[in-house]
Amino acid sequence: MGKKYKDCFIVINEKGLHTRPSTELVKCAASFRSQVSLAYQDFVVNAKSLLGILMLAASKGAKVYVEAEGEDAEEAVKTILRLAENKFNIKY
Repeated sequence: MGKKYKDCFIVINEKGLHTRPSTELVKCAASFRSQVSLAYQDFVVNAKSLLGILMLAASKGAKVYVEAEGEDAEEAVKTILRLAENKFNIKY
């Protein structure tokens, strides 16, 4: 069993976690070997699942928890937090 690491971010994108930022998040999460999950309200989803992330329906201002478990867990969480800070590389 690998290491666990957990942190959170606030969605700052104007339109929330819609398809484009969610796609960037999935690509980022998929680049790690760890299991990565997102939690928002009562939902916990696989961060490597586009449909799962879209089901969160996280709008601007939402506080989303990122948890990873595995050998690169800490790096995975920190990279996703940086991605969130950069608005998931989306420019409107």
